[in-house]
Amino acid sequence: MSIWGKIIGGTAGFALGGPLGAILGVMAGSAFDKRKGKSFKSSQFTNYQKQQIFAISVIILSAKLAKSDGEVTKDEINAFKEKFKISKNDIGKVGKLFNEAKKETYGYKKVSDQIGSLFSDNKLILEELLNNLFFIAASDGKISLSEVEMLKSISQSFKFSEKDFQRIFQTNLKDKSADPYKILGASRNDNDDIIRKKWIKLSKEHHPDNLIAKGLPKEFIKRSNIELASINQAYDKIKKMRGIN
Repeated sequence: MSIWGKIIGGTAGFALGGPLGAILGVMAGSAFDKRKGKSFKSSQFTNYQKQQIFAISVIILSAKLAKSDGEVTKDEINAFKEKFKISKNDIGKVGKLFNEAKKETYGYKKVSDQIGSLFSDNKLILEELLNNLFFIAASDGKISLSEVEMLKSISQSFKFSEKDFQRIFQTNLKDKSADPYKILGASRNDNDDIIRKKWIKLSKEHHPDNLIAKGLPKEFIKRSNIELASINQAYDKIKKMRGIN
């Protein structure tokens, strides 16, 4: 069963208070009532639970990026379906969750703060979540200024620095304007060895095996491979500019 089929049970969490409740429902499961009022960290959950929370978070925050025009449109659902390979069996229920998340009653900031707190001990998952939100934002061929501002606000909920946000932002640019130094989180004043170490660190972090171990569902690995390719291309560009063999 795909991750989309596995998360459907989490929609019962709407009884706990909208999209935030859906996340809480998957987070805590049967332990929610017993531990009400206590904070949770991702290290307390199984890999299976982390994958569920990640997928639900993508749905909810992607919906917040969509136009707040009431019911979800067919085009919006089709874009989401195509991006994340959702089956015909799951699309209806995923669409219902997507549509509920679009309602203004539940602001994205409250949800992103919750997710940021939950995964504060798993920054790589938060980075992958933000990368996938950039992916959705660019589904119409461009990322609008308002979308960039919202994504920046979400990154702040995740406690990312401006430098971190710029690195993620630049990684998601598809044109030649992407800054290879920013993609690696490096400075033009850094020496060759420092830049190489930054590249190695990012390459290891974004390796599929490491991401899956951190809780990334396999349905999102294809997207993470694009990010890894961007990281490698950035290092190749810097080597060429600096004449490094």
